[in-house]
Amino acid sequence: MTNATIHTVTINKADIASGGMKSYKQDDDSIILITRDDDAFQAFDGKCPHAGADLGTGLRCGNRVVCPWHHATFDSRDGTLLEPIATEGLTQYEVTDNGDSLTVNTSAKIDKQIANDKLTDTHTLIVGGGAAGFMTAHQLRNTGYGGKITLISADDKAPYNRPLLSKAFLAGNMPEEKLLLGGADWASKYDINLLLNKTVSEILPNERTIVIKDKNGHSDRQTADFLVVATGAEPKIPPFKGAELDGVYTLRSMDDAKLIKAASHDQRVVIVGTGFIGMEVASALAQAGTTASITVIGQDHRVMGNIVSETVSNALIKLHEEKGIQFVFDASVTEIVEVKKADETSDSNFSQVGGIKLANGEQVDADIVILGTGVAPRIELFEEVNAPDGVQVDDHLQLRDGVYALGDIAKASGQMGRMRIEHWRVALQHGLVTAAAILNDDSVSSLAARIPFFWTMQYGKSLRYSGHAATPDHNILFGSPDTLNYIEYYFDDDGEDTRASAASTLGRDKELVAFSELLRRGHAPTRAQIHAGFNIIDQAQALSP
Repeated sequence: MTNATIHTVTINKADIASGGMKSYKQDDDSIILITRDDDAFQAFDGKCPHAGADLGTGLRCGNRVVCPWHHATFDSRDGTLLEPIATEGLTQYEVTDNGDSLTVNTSAKIDKQIANDKLTDTHTLIVGGGAAGFMTAHQLRNTGYGGKITLISADDKAPYNRPLLSKAFLAGNMPEEKLLLGGADWASKYDINLLLNKTVSEILPNERTIVIKDKNGHSDRQTADFLVVATGAEPKIPPFKGAELDGVYTLRSMDDAKLIKAASHDQRVVIVGTGFIGMEVASALAQAGTTASITVIGQDHRVMGNIVSETVSNALIKLHEEKGIQFVFDASVTEIVEVKKADETSDSNFSQVGGIKLANGEQVDADIVILGTGVAPRIELFEEVNAPDGVQVDDHLQLRDGVYALGDIAKASGQMGRMRIEHWRVALQHGLVTAAAILNDDSVSSLAARIPFFWTMQYGKSLRYSGHAATPDHNILFGSPDTLNYIEYYFDDDGEDTRASAASTLGRDKELVAFSELLRRGHAPTRAQIHAGFNIIDQAQALSP
C-alpha cells in the first residue's frame, strides 16, 4: 500500500478475499476499511463512530461488519447502521478501479444526505431524554422523517451518555461536554423541539396525549400522531434506616455523578452492591485517586454473581483488591449509622453518615455511602396498561396503534422471548426499531432479529456480555480469567444438546462477536458442540448469508 497523495491511498485487490474486509492504518492515525464482494469493492472510514475501534479487527458475517468492542454493526455494502451502539453509519469514500489495484480518495466522500420528506404533516412526541428517546428522534431524522419532533425530559440537560458516568466521567477521564449525545448542538441541528425540566404527570394512550405540569402547577396537554414513552428507571432505595441521610447517594444522572465526585474527596467511601454499577463506581473512584478508602459491601460471596461464574467473579475481585478496594461479603446492611456534627457557621448540629451497620452487629465506618442496589422501571404513568414489571409491547415496541413504550420500561417481545432489560445498547436498539416502525420501514429488523448486549469497564478492562442467561452457573469456561483472557458460555441447564443463551469475555472479542451472530440467527452452539472443539468464528462466517 502506498500513499499517492495526501488524500489518496492505493490498495492491492488481491489483499482482500471476496466476502472479506481489511483495514489500513494511515500515518495520520486514520483508518480505511475496504470490503469486497466478488469484483465490487467499497471503502469506508474504518474507525467505529462510537469509540474509534478498528473495524478491521472485528468480524464480517455476510453483509454485516461488526465492531469488536461494543458490537455496533454496519452494512458492508453502503455503511448503513444496522445495530447500535453507534448512532451513525460509516462515512463512505469514492473508489477508483485501476485493474489490479484500487485508489481510495478520502477527500471524496459519497453524499448520503437523505431528504426529510416523509410524514411531513405529523407530530412525534417523545417522553424521556435517555438512550431510547434520543435514538428514536435521531434515527427518525437520519432516515427521512420530516414531521415535528418534540422530546420532553425531566432532566435539565440535553441527552447524554449515561453509561460513561460510572466509567470515564467519575474517574476524571472525560469532561461533561464530551458526554452529550450527538454533540452540543444536536437538538438544533436535527430540528428537535427539546423541552427540558418538564414533568409528565399523565399519559392517555388511547388519545396519544400527555399532560405536562410545571412547577407552578399549571397543566399543558399535548397530543401527537405518534407517542413514544421512554421514562427509564430510577434507583431502588433499600428500606433500611438512615437511607435518607446527607452523604447517601445513588448514581443515575449527571447531577448524581457530580455530587459523588465532589463529596468523595478524602472520604471513606462505602459502596453497597456488587453488580456492575457498584463495581464500576469502585473502579472509577479508585482511578480518580481522591478518596481516603473504598469498601464494597455485598450480600453474596461474589461480585456480579447473577452475570458471571464464580471463577470470573474471583478474577474481578482480585483485580479490584490489587487497586486497594476492600470487600465485605455475605453481609446484610441493616442501617446507615447517623452521626451528629457541629455546624461551624452556626450553633446548631447537623446529621450525616457515620457508617454502615451489618446484620451480624459489625459496623463499617463511612463518610459517604453509594447505593448500587438496582433500579426500578418508571411505569407509574402506565398503571392502567402495564404489567407489574414492565409495559407489555410487541417486537416493534408498540403498545397500541401509534403508541410505543421503550427502554427500561418495556417488557418487549424479542429474539430471546419477552423480557425487560436495563441496558444502554438495548435502549438504543429500541429507538432504532421504533423509528422504523413510525416510518413503516420494514427493511429494518424488529427486536425479533436482535439480541441483548452490554459491557462493563473496570480499570480500563472491558468485560462484554452477549445474550441473556437466567443464571451463570451452567457454564463452560475457556481461558484464564485471572489473566483477563477468557470466554465463558452460559446455558439454561446441563444438557449436552442445550444451546448456549449467553456468553461473556475479557480479551476474546472476535469469539464473542461470532457467538452473538450465531445466537442472533438461532444457531448458538450446543454444549456438545463446544466440548467437541467447535470453531465459533468459522461457523459464524459460514452460516452468514
